[in-house]
Amino acid sequence: MSATVSLRDEVTTLLSELIRLDTVNPPGNETRAAEHLRGYLEANGIACELYAKVPERANLVARIPGTGDGPRLAFLSHTDTVLADPAEWEVDPWSGELRDGEIWGRGALDMKGQVAATAVAMASLAREGFQPKGDVIFIAAADEEVGVDFGLAWLCREHPEAVRAEYSLNEGAGDRIELAGKPFYLASTAEKMSSPFMLRVRGRSGHASMPSIADNALVKAAKLIERLGEFKPEPRLEPEVSALFEAVVGAPPDDANQVLEAARLIDPIAVELVEPLLGMTVSPTMATASQKRNVIPALCEVTVDCRLLPGQTQAEAEQVIRGVLGEADYELEWVEGQGGTRSPMEGPLWDAIGSWVAETEPEAAVAPICLAGFTDSHWMRDAFGTVAYGFFPLRYMDVQLATRLVHSANERARVDDLEVGVDFLRYAARAMN
Repeated sequence: MSATVSLRDEVTTLLSELIRLDTVNPPGNETRAAEHLRGYLEANGIACELYAKVPERANLVARIPGTGDGPRLAFLSHTDTVLADPAEWEVDPWSGELRDGEIWGRGALDMKGQVAATAVAMASLAREGFQPKGDVIFIAAADEEVGVDFGLAWLCREHPEAVRAEYSLNEGAGDRIELAGKPFYLASTAEKMSSPFMLRVRGRSGHASMPSIADNALVKAAKLIERLGEFKPEPRLEPEVSALFEAVVGAPPDDANQVLEAARLIDPIAVELVEPLLGMTVSPTMATASQKRNVIPALCEVTVDCRLLPGQTQAEAEQVIRGVLGEADYELEWVEGQGGTRSPMEGPLWDAIGSWVAETEPEAAVAPICLAGFTDSHWMRDAFGTVAYGFFPLRYMDVQLATRLVHSANERARVDDLEVGVDFLRYAARAMN
């Protein structure tokens, strides 16, 4: 890479190139991005391997080898994106257009921007002759958005030595927000478990013109849906929420029932952050019943999105859910259970995040957060006991705007933020070595 090309220009160019590679999942076709990244990284002297369950869905693993005297640090990312409807966009979603200091296109925020920043951080360190004590590993995985088992879960199971690391950094947080008049950067240290379930309600079919001779499963299910919609969990004060209040106001509330009121006194954003972290959530999202207008259904299936607190079990949750539904004739089946892991809010990687924030913005501080959703980080925690954090700094784009743009039309990333991201990742690699 020419010395006249800045890291800012380098990451801008690479992100535009990655956006132009359509990796909407399904079908994914992430090999396009993996091969492009391999070409870029190998040109900068970094060894790369592609691992693929099927040829068109490759995962890239790149490595700056360490001397073996220190812990391994993995930079996690994914190259697939959600779909995009060009009719909703101001630009072609796969244009990678640079406009007014922002790069537009599907995946710019989630998460090809971080992919590009990580690749540039790795390449620039390699060019400088960086020799870490422990391996620095870049994982650009497939299939995060759908999770059918082509991505990091498959890698951890089938190629564990390629991705094993004591520490990792991923997406999930890094937003700069102001709380109680002070700037904070959020770092995700935990995530809730995605634990959807299915309710099956049975009745007796019949002609819709004679409802009294049938037993309408849809009507019976509606009562259960209403009960789930009214459910409010008994609040629990989890370690991450306590630590967030500790960072912002010096101490957590004495009682979990006081958390929301305490958050309101800080800022409406604080309420949004902590409300889903006080307990499990249940949200009915899909229902199927009769496929014909004039047939009363004998079966109604209701899909419910459920998120459990870290460490909370499905058995514990089911007891609560059945209590909410009360005496009724239904079947409850868990669809899956992914996530629900946490990492300690201390140690060398946590210190590295804090020291980077202190050096680059002395008036700011780091605050931990538990994600209401989940990321690929839980595969690393489960497989290897990895200390995994979500942190990619978002300093310049408004946080609420960025939240609205993820998975939506006109997704875009500010080049200023990409430049800051490259700086942080380079810093983290050096700080861990």
